[in-house]
Amino acid sequence: MKILAIHGSPRTIRSTTRKLAGFVLEGAAEAGAETEMIDLADYSIIPCTSCEACSLNGICVNDDDVPALLIRMQEADGIIFGSPVYIDNITGQMKVFFDRLADAIHYQLLAGKYGCSIATTYESGGDDVVTYLNHVLNYLGVLSVGGISIATGGKIETMNAVEPGAKTLGRKLADAISGGFSDPAQQAILEDNRGFFRSLVEENKDFRTEDYDRWVRMGWIEK
Repeated sequence: MKILAIHGSPRTIRSTTRKLAGFVLEGAAEAGAETEMIDLADYSIIPCTSCEACSLNGICVNDDDVPALLIRMQEADGIIFGSPVYIDNITGQMKVFFDRLADAIHYQLLAGKYGCSIATTYESGGDDVVTYLNHVLNYLGVLSVGGISIATGGKIETMNAVEPGAKTLGRKLADAISGGFSDPAQQAILEDNRGFFRSLVEENKDFRTEDYDRWVRMGWIEK
């Protein structure tokens, strides 16, 4: 069982978001998971230009680190998204990365995985960012087990108070991977998303046969 945390703070190892994600990973490790942390700011991620070239074969025209990051996400059983709050939303680094996951969303390349989300903020907006991050997980076909945010007020010592809850979230994620997790409301959202993307998969079936066949095997398309 492997759990991958991806956070979008430009402060990387100095980040409170990274610290919070680390607490979640510690809880997951206590439940038997192998864990890994990715600092997005350390990678080359070119913004999407909406050229739609990836629709032809799943390969982006940009030569950067996103394909390798996606492979690591596909190899993981659980995914944690984390971001500090920047002007009531996620960081630019995180948003650019999400935009580059369009093909993974359209073809549901991470379906069947579990995840959760975390956010840090000075004062406000943390819960909204957690909701958005979990929304993106759902777009990717990932079922979220929850999330946690903290308003630090600029005081690093406030992180100590959230450590137990963050570790509990990590254990919950690991337990979902090993034992399953059900949320009818989210599952309905996942089904609606697949219904929306189905026409694209069918339209491209002649030159993306493996992806089309996977949708048929999953029962998402009737052949």
